[in-house]
Amino acid sequence: MSALTLRLPDQKHQPQKEQAKSKGMTAKHLLDEVTALILAEFDLKTQFVRVQRALDKTQRGLELLEKANKLTC
Repeated sequence: MSALTLRLPDQKHQPQKEQAKSKGMTAKHLLDEVTALILAEFDLKTQFVRVQRALDKTQRGLELLEKANKLTC
């Protein structure tokens, strides 16, 4: 596990502590949860881009097959 020092302005730090307390968790745990959500969103976007690229290649492949089929008929 790695350590990370995060410096927040007081106007962000105090509400963050209050938010964590209202959820019954520590500020550290709240930041861990937020980080997990951010990383999950990033992974989802990355996966979406990969799927879109694969679909584009599949569509292009189908177009080429159709073109080849017309040439041989």
